[in-house]
Amino acid sequence: MVEALVADTPGWLRVVVAASLQPRQVLERTLQLPVGATLADAVQASALLAPDLPLEQWPTCGIWGKVMAPTQVLRDGDRVELYRPLTVDPKVARRERFSRQGARAAGLFARPKDRR
Repeated sequence: MVEALVADTPGWLRVVVAASLQPRQVLERTLQLPVGATLADAVQASALLAPDLPLEQWPTCGIWGKVMAPTQVLRDGDRVELYRPLTVDPKVARRERFSRQGARAAGLFARPKDRR
């Protein structure tokens, strides 16, 4: 009950910081920060990254799926996300999948299956 009182108190906002630092692993922290807190403040308060990691080495950050600058001011209910760098370009991965399946087995050129 005390947590609800703090969240509804003027001058405070509640945000969620989510990070997927490894495949199939998602870490989330719910934080209560003062109004005017930035994206960088939320990431540092979450302690999901090493505290001495310089800002230049941070992973890409965003709010609700949109990449934002670390100086972006947060609003109540925001979801701050830390994004890992892509290991493979999505276009290259699609081309490789298509070449493995063969030109006749996928997409517009697929043959319809017999429905007997």
